[in-house]
Amino acid sequence: MTVAGGGWETVIGLETHVQLRTASKMFCGCSAAFGAPPNTNVCPVCLGLPGALPVPNEQALKLAVRAALALGCTLHPKSVFARKNYFYPDLPKGYQISQFEQPLATQGALSYVSPERGLTTATIVRLHVEEDAGKSLHDRFPKETAIDLNRCGVPLIEIVTGPDFRSPPEARRYLQTLKQVLEYAGISDCDMEKGSLRVDANVSVRRAGATALGTKTEVKNINSFAYVEKALTVERDRQIALLEGGGVVEQQTLLYDSKTNGVRPQRSKEQSHDYRYFPDPDLPPLALTEEFIAQQQAQLPELPATKRERFMTQYALSVNDADVLTGDRAVADYYEAVVHAGADAKLAANWVINEVLADAKTHDEQLRVPPGALAQLIGLVRGGTLSQQAAKRVFAEVAERGGEPRNVAEALGVVQVGDSGVVAGWVTEVLGAHPQEVVRYKQGETKLMPFFVGQVMKVSRGKADPKLAQRILEEKLAA
Repeated sequence: MTVAGGGWETVIGLETHVQLRTASKMFCGCSAAFGAPPNTNVCPVCLGLPGALPVPNEQALKLAVRAALALGCTLHPKSVFARKNYFYPDLPKGYQISQFEQPLATQGALSYVSPERGLTTATIVRLHVEEDAGKSLHDRFPKETAIDLNRCGVPLIEIVTGPDFRSPPEARRYLQTLKQVLEYAGISDCDMEKGSLRVDANVSVRRAGATALGTKTEVKNINSFAYVEKALTVERDRQIALLEGGGVVEQQTLLYDSKTNGVRPQRSKEQSHDYRYFPDPDLPPLALTEEFIAQQQAQLPELPATKRERFMTQYALSVNDADVLTGDRAVADYYEAVVHAGADAKLAANWVINEVLADAKTHDEQLRVPPGALAQLIGLVRGGTLSQQAAKRVFAEVAERGGEPRNVAEALGVVQVGDSGVVAGWVTEVLGAHPQEVVRYKQGETKLMPFFVGQVMKVSRGKADPKLAQRILEEKLAA
């Protein structure tokens, strides 16, 4: 339980709007792609022209059902599309098609690791399908607002949690976990910069130990996980200062401004009855068959938490290593491909976490060395053909130009010499060049061994197998 200054407790609930990964919009055939010139991906349906009729997008419904299943929700065989009525310049119909009294799914849960409370579960109160509104742009023309209706009708799911978070860092961690699950299952790309994932937060504070909820405010316009944490911290501190100063918190909608790291009122908060919801007469109730739900369940991949547990048991990895490797589905699949190609699981984990991810970070998240090549490289180190340092050089070369690791190593001249006759020659040369150190070693200064090994590596230009070199040095120095 995180208690903010002066014995206050923070209570946060989140509403997340997630764009479904479809080619076309929710109720028409227009493209849902991001970045088209303004008002080009539009038709009579999404422009709300008289007589145009909406038809639900089957792929969007499949993805929405998968999302509900991935979040452990109860799916309702019958759900109803409703009209949410409000007037805003970017809403051409004067209403948004959403779901209200009978949503697609309710009562789910998502476990995440809270920075303060460890493994914690957030309740998913409801998950419903809706269409997006257009976008008002205030920075295109001086003193004027431009309207782009390309987003009108883009398919969304809204995921609403209970008032379950007790600190801004918890809210951020839940969102990161939610994003991971949705990306894994191919439900959304969750790209906040493109508006594919948007968060509104309800915030209130109460005295520690109190059970009744305080008056909440809604914070909108948060476009990154870091800003979620900042916005919630600012609003929590504002409410506590207000209450400690004898004031009252008013229920209202606030906008977060990342430039000033502050919040400002947008409007007094509407209640649901202000939207005059009623079932959409153009759309029949959505009926889901058991067979349809079972098909979507079968399409779900192994989800991150399950995969993390399996990696820990199957590959004997630490929780941190398993966490990093399962953080992204492509990385998890790549790691397993390296192991299946014959690499030792622990060594493969070290290489993927360190070399592969560092390389990907500087190359558009591309995993540039094929799994088979990395497995071969790990084998060359394990078999003593390459030193760890040489292997890193080979890795960089294979990432840049491709090729078989063994051939690349030979071309770079970094293959370790494991022929004891050749290594013995280098050892003899080193001992002959350092007579004083030899005497000191024989008098008991055994800490000189790394010096001798280093000299052998120098003379051999890094080609001697260091373990073999040490063994021969020990034999010769003991003679």
